[in-house]
Amino acid sequence: MEQIKKLFRKLKSKSIIKNIVVLVSGTMAAQVITLLTTPLITRLFGPEIIGELGTFTSITEIIIPIAALAYPIAIVLPKHDIVAIKLIKLSVVIALILSVISLMLILILNSINLFDGMDTLNIALYFIPLVIIFSSLLQVSEQWLIRKKAFYITAKTNFLYSSLFNTSKIVLGLINPVSIGLIVVTTLGQLLKATMLSLNNKNNIINSYRIYTGNNEISIWLVGKKYKDFALFRSPQMLLHATSLSLPVLLLLNFFGPAAVGFYTISRTALNAPIQLIGKAVGDVFYPRISEAANNQENLYKLIYKATLLLGCVGIIPFSIIIIFGPTIFEFAFGHDWTKAGSYSQWMAIWMFFLFINQPSIRALPVLKAQKFHLVFTFFSLIVNTLGIVISYHYFKSDIISVAVFSLTGSLSNILLIIITLVISKNIKRGFLE
Repeated sequence: MEQIKKLFRKLKSKSIIKNIVVLVSGTMAAQVITLLTTPLITRLFGPEIIGELGTFTSITEIIIPIAALAYPIAIVLPKHDIVAIKLIKLSVVIALILSVISLMLILILNSINLFDGMDTLNIALYFIPLVIIFSSLLQVSEQWLIRKKAFYITAKTNFLYSSLFNTSKIVLGLINPVSIGLIVVTTLGQLLKATMLSLNNKNNIINSYRIYTGNNEISIWLVGKKYKDFALFRSPQMLLHATSLSLPVLLLLNFFGPAAVGFYTISRTALNAPIQLIGKAVGDVFYPRISEAANNQENLYKLIYKATLLLGCVGIIPFSIIIIFGPTIFEFAFGHDWTKAGSYSQWMAIWMFFLFINQPSIRALPVLKAQKFHLVFTFFSLIVNTLGIVISYHYFKSDIISVAVFSLTGSLSNILLIIITLVISKNIKRGFLE
């Protein structure tokens, strides 16, 4: 306990905490809007419609990590802005190419009627090329602001975007509560947020792009080659990780139908609030900080350990409440039809807690040059999680048991990832990162 108190006292005076507070305040306001509107949205649409949206979202979550081959994540790292701008240009070019390829694949998939009997999802596939472009623009905008440490802009935008996005869902539900409408709003939402982030800054990305785009001394392809580990290792790792997160949705849809997907989607949305509120804020601020620490040859183990411990102290209470009172809370908040989602959430809260505290480790791995390890680790985790759900369904035919097994295997994977990251950071040689 004394160690924890000492940690909080030490961090109080540091700028990293001020940046986290700025991000958390904006994200908190955004999450309050989401939490206040979700009970109304669930009553307007119902489990099956939310389930169809959840299926589409799960498909796009698998695609988004490879939309620009993870090059946007590298924008924070270069010493000079001109290199970062070249990475932005490369990211957009790759996204445009992949969006065209995806459209061609969708035409082929829809010719075989991939989602038999689910016309909405077959139509929704045509939105994927737009998702690739819009999500890439969003990633580029977010990473540029992280690079510039313009956390106030991100915080303000998060609140404004959440207000517009959730209001749009409610208006749609009152006029015509159909899943395709939710899918359109979700797709356009990424473009809206990217635009808000890009323009809401006097030193915004567009002005910076105009300054540097005429400089052809550095080829975008040479920059791409320098940061190729993001394309070779980080992009497929993120693809596998997103597949692992979306896996329950696709398997629940196949085994138990859209309603089960609806329960899972609402549970994940609710439990994801603290991850977006605090975990992501800590990760966004921690990323440039640990990159700077590596360049200065500071003790990286200490940084990762303290950040992980801090998140553990913050997250233990809210996630424990869900583990104990999940069904009661969900029935009260979302209505009687969603009580089963509360049962899902009791198991998912265990997994989401470890997702919450692993943010420093995830952000540290590129700096530790351990992206190849991260790729291999994620691959084996995906196999274990898949086998867990399939085997539990085979033997028990229960959606709750399937969710429980997935959550427990996911928890163990995240614990192991944190431990290995700490070991790597402790044993890394000075000068390795130069």
